[in-house]
Amino acid sequence: MRIFDCTLRDGANVVGNGFSPELTESMIRGLLGCGIQDIEMGNAKGIGSYDRGAEAPLDDESYAKLASRYADKGRLGMFMLAAFADADKIKMVKDNGLDFIRVGTAAGDGAKAVEAVKMVKAAGLTCRYSMMKAYICPPEQLADEAKMLAEAGVDIITIMDSAGTMYPHETTAYVKAIKEKAGIPVGFHGHSNLGLSQANALAAAEAGADEVDGGLLGMARSAGNCATELAVATLSHQGLLDGVDLYKLLRYEDEELIPAMKAYGYHVAVCPEDLILGLSGCHSSFLKMFHQVAQEEQVDVYQLIVHVSAIDRKAPNEELLHRTAAAIKEGR
Repeated sequence: MRIFDCTLRDGANVVGNGFSPELTESMIRGLLGCGIQDIEMGNAKGIGSYDRGAEAPLDDESYAKLASRYADKGRLGMFMLAAFADADKIKMVKDNGLDFIRVGTAAGDGAKAVEAVKMVKAAGLTCRYSMMKAYICPPEQLADEAKMLAEAGVDIITIMDSAGTMYPHETTAYVKAIKEKAGIPVGFHGHSNLGLSQANALAAAEAGADEVDGGLLGMARSAGNCATELAVATLSHQGLLDGVDLYKLLRYEDEELIPAMKAYGYHVAVCPEDLILGLSGCHSSFLKMFHQVAQEEQVDVYQLIVHVSAIDRKAPNEELLHRTAAAIKEGR
């Protein structure tokens, strides 16, 4: 199970069509630093959109060159609508050392994307594929389409709940049908319009999905994506994900990303501290005590909350907090 982070593409909708070079580089470093290696970035509307009027701080090649500095540390790539496939743009992505292009078109229109898929594969890139608005076709139809696309060369296929309209039982049905028939890795991309993106991510993972999409702080078009940090926390807790350092990710968000996004008026639905309270089962009335002891003992307050709550969620006391802090410092 992997996390596929698309903050730097879908998340760019919250600021227009693209993030500044400074924020782009900050997020790439933050993601790679905590162990998330699959990153989609660039213009929110896809490759070629800048030339068609989707203004952003950088054009496609400038975004690709920025990402190329990190190409040896992760799997970075860009999104491209099948209708606008362009051989020169695809070559540019490859020449900058990026790993993939994710081709997208509406569910049911896969035949129209075959040529774009073949162009991406001919360039020597991994071809990801987005079945946009997956809910407009029944699972069995999409499974047949996924099989056809896999035969055309698609390496990884993503079920896109583009309107945030799907329920967990529907997500399960789509994942199982496509996994059974396509024979390639399957991902899920959920939106939060019904507040179900996180539940759908869990359902997808439990149904056998190989990855789920996320956006840092939930950033994406409309009501936002499943928040990357929430996906990491819940999937790890359920034993479905490993290799991602949640504490590093939350520290990055607290110290760098959230302050930076305040300039854009972005509201974080579930802040890192509230996430930790939910993950650990710690009541917010204990927060003042946790912060005080964490400061005195110089330990990470989130780790302290999680470790203490594993022992006592009903009525933790200062003595327990100090003892647990000492154990954290000793690496126990």
